[in-house]
Formats: sequence, C-alpha cells, structure tokens
Amino acid sequence: MVVLSPAASRRLIARGVAALPQVRRALREGLVVVTLGTTNAYVAEELLGNPIERERFCAGYIGDTLTWLPPERQARPLVLRNGEPVDLSLDEVLPELKAGDVVIKGANVLDPSGVCGVFMASPGGGTVGKLAVPALARGVELVIPISCAKSIHGYVSELSQEVGIGRVGLATGSPVGLFPLAGTVVTEVEAVALLYAVRAHHLATGGVGPGAGAVTLLLVGEEENVQKAFAELSSLARSEPPPHVG
Repeated sequence: MVVLSPAASRRLIARGVAALPQVRRALREGLVVVTLGTTNAYVAEELLGNPIERERFCAGYIGDTLTWLPPERQARPLVLRNGEPVDLSLDEVLPELKAGDVVIKGANVLDPSGVCGVFMASPGGGTVGKLAVPALARGVELVIPISCAKSIHGYVSELSQEVGIGRVGLATGSPVGLFPLAGTVVTEVEAVALLYAVRAHHLATGGVGPGAGAVTLLLVGEEENVQKAFAELSSLARSEPPPHVG
C-alpha cells in the first residue's frame, strides 16, 4: 500500500501519459496539444523534459471557490509538432489537427463508469467547445489525465442535465455546466500499469494534514515489479512539492 500526495499523483499520471503509445507516436510524427490544467502542467513538463511555470498553466480550478486564473496570468497551451514546441494558439492549431494527432485535456470529475466530466464556466464551452469537440469530430486522439481523487458517486450523464451556468441559482464562486468527455483516461491506476507492469487498486482518497487530497493505492503483481513501483512512488510522495496556482 502506498499513499500519494496530490503532487505525486499528478507527476505519476503525467509520466503515464507520456508513456502512452499514441502520445509517443504523435511526438514523432504529428501534433500534441496540451491544454491548460493543474495536472496537465506536469504532463507538459514530462513531454518537454524541463520545468515550466506550473502556477500559470491553469484556467478554471477549484480553490476555496469555483474560480479561474485571470486570462492575463495564464500561460499558453503547449503545442508540439514532431516533438518540438511551436508558438500557436488553440485557434491557430485547430485547422491543422487531424486523425493521429493527440489532444491532452484534463477533467474535473470521474464517475463510476469511467466517464469524465469537465466544468464549463464559459457560455461558449471553453476549451471543450473550442477544441475537444472538433478534435473528436476529426478522429483526433483525446487523452484525459485525471486523479482517482476526483472520483464521484453519481454519473456524469445524469449530473450534466442538472447543472448549467443559467440553471444554478447559488454557487460558491462561478456556476458551471458539465460536459461528458470521452477519450483515453489515465489515472494513477493506468499510470502504474503503463510504467511498472503492476496492477493498482484505488483504495482510498483523502486524509488529514499532509494527507489532504491524497490517494492510497494497493499495488499487486510480481514481487520485483511491486518493489520497484513502491520504492519509486514512495520517493515521489516525499520529494514532489505541492502544486500552486498563481
């Protein structure tokens, strides 16, 4: 059993995303678009091989309210063409996207059926409306990094009919809509399988003090693989500093 801090979970998930065959292929011969998000900031670092200003690689987020980072403080999404960063906005990269390319889009909730949901504070649907929907229409690969900590008991298909900017009367912060997002989901569980050939079971979420927001995993598999996974994940939990938005 291993306890992962929120930062360690994000780093693990990011490494799992970078190991996906479709991502590795698109890095060689296509486009990879990493949209803004707190987990996607770690994905961007893993794909670039160097640190970024993670506190700026964010749009909407849950702090003490439902809120967002002011646009003037936001970084640009990361666009890689054949593995090299190019300075393109989402509007500029959209005409180039084609089947075989990859869009990496985070989500806010993960339901029991494995469906993800994305909060939308913009009446136009934000990144979902601008990029994710056209990408799916074209057959672009959609990869969704998300922590098991975002698991919910309800179902996105039902909850999406209950919320909405104009439907919610009271909200702690900005009211939102909820969009069901389809794609390749990478949680801590999939990341452990990709990186260590070990089965991981989501055992618990949350804790007290340093354990707030933590994810506890049960690792099962060949002893050598489990020992390696446990050692590296335990080290990650101790060394990865907490994420910040600023």
